[in-house]
Amino acid sequence: MFGKKTSANQPQSRIDSLIGTGTRLEGSVTFTGGLRVDGEIRGNIRVEDGQSGTLVVSEQGRVEGEVNVTHLVINGTVEGPVSASDFLELQPNARVKGDVQYNSLEMHLGSVVEGRLVHQSTVAKTVELKLASSGG
Repeated sequence: MFGKKTSANQPQSRIDSLIGTGTRLEGSVTFTGGLRVDGEIRGNIRVEDGQSGTLVVSEQGRVEGEVNVTHLVINGTVEGPVSASDFLELQPNARVKGDVQYNSLEMHLGSVVEGRLVHQSTVAKTVELKLASSGG
């Protein structure tokens, strides 16, 4: 009950894969766990269906394509739409050209978004409407 929580929505604290500085990858990338981009990716990046994944785009990193992950930290450049279903952190050197969907957002001074910021709640909210009774 009071032990450490292990949830699929917890951010990945470990980086499993690295696209190093000077490396350019062309094509879509699907991953689980943690992925750090110090180089360049031209293609879409997403987590495996039903899995959790953390993407870190470093200050030298560049992504041209759609990004769809659970946890996202950007300090480099992303050109394309971004979706972080749980948490998004835009660090001071972040440059995003495209619409951004997020559930929780941390935006540092100096980060730039050229697009719309759209909040997407992970909890569905329902509203029940009742007819007012007319007193007579």
